[in-house]
Amino acid sequence: MLGQASMADRENQLCDRRPESRKRGYESTQGHPKATEKRPVLGDLTNNALNLNPAPGKTRKRKPEPAPKVGVVAEEKVNDEIGVNVAAVGVRAGSEELSIFSHASLIYQHLHSLEVEVKRRPLSNYMEKVQKDIKPVMREVLIDWLVEVAEEYKFVSDTLYLTVNYIDRYLSYHDLNRNKLQILGVSCMLIAAKFEEISPPHIEDFCYITDNTYTKEEVVDMERNVLKFLDFEMGNPTIKTFLRILTRVAQDEHMVSHLQFDFLCCYLAELSLLEYRCAQYIPSKLAASAIFLSRFILQPNFHPWSRVLQQYTGYKPFELKECVLALHYLQLRAETSAQAVSKKYMDHKFKCVAALNPPSKVPACYFEVNSE
Repeated sequence: MLGQASMADRENQLCDRRPESRKRGYESTQGHPKATEKRPVLGDLTNNALNLNPAPGKTRKRKPEPAPKVGVVAEEKVNDEIGVNVAAVGVRAGSEELSIFSHASLIYQHLHSLEVEVKRRPLSNYMEKVQKDIKPVMREVLIDWLVEVAEEYKFVSDTLYLTVNYIDRYLSYHDLNRNKLQILGVSCMLIAAKFEEISPPHIEDFCYITDNTYTKEEVVDMERNVLKFLDFEMGNPTIKTFLRILTRVAQDEHMVSHLQFDFLCCYLAELSLLEYRCAQYIPSKLAASAIFLSRFILQPNFHPWSRVLQQYTGYKPFELKECVLALHYLQLRAETSAQAVSKKYMDHKFKCVAALNPPSKVPACYFEVNSE
């Protein structure tokens, strides 16, 4: 069923990770094996049959994943550097009872232990404490532009989330002049693309998208500075990491469209990237708040936070209140402040979730613990 497909699978269907554009002309199609060629079994391979120098433009192909069984959430792939491979949780068919496999519980605990590490988090007040020339509105303009860049190059969303994480962490400890903000943005996106994408753009491509405002050498220097600051630890749990896990738990029989719910969660999560104040919240809380608000918008007559979600995430409704209201405010003013994000999610491939009109208020009673 469409509703049971994983978010990662849908994302790969929507986004070609090897975009065909004039900026990607360096990807050659020569050297690909013919479709009729049969791959030899291991026993048939000889030293002469091994080709240790892959042809230009050759990329790895993913094996098709088996369809998930009814009532069981499929295993999800998470960030390689996080040190885990799956996030499996089981929900009994026809009930809200959550059956958490021992490894899934450990995965969530591990992700949470990583996201709260000081070295992985930006300062909540770095604009006031560290930056003298950069203002929150400048950061917002930069991130909105980077959303457009990510769409132009058809990056997976993980690249965008990591980019914003690098930017905020770097600005938390380096006073930067405003004329250096854009080069910081493209350098962070270059690093994130090298970490996440199969075929990341070249440095020249990032110079081109800035209208050659910066030279290749300047971008390389900034990239080196950011990598040294990160101590070359580029992996980090992001909002997207937690959304992939939690949206499976959040889907229930009341939902008309699971796909619309998934995209609405992603839309709200990307809106949070633009808001400097949201940097104070850890990714799991932002993901949980996006799920809370999405469920409220799509099912206003049901309590947005179930006992299952509370049990799995560890968050009670009142603990999410401040973050949920912040996302609600961002959604109400998205047409004027987050133009690139709104335009992106107005597309039919994202079910036009940006066009949804949220209620003007979230009832206070929904921030009380749900006893059901």
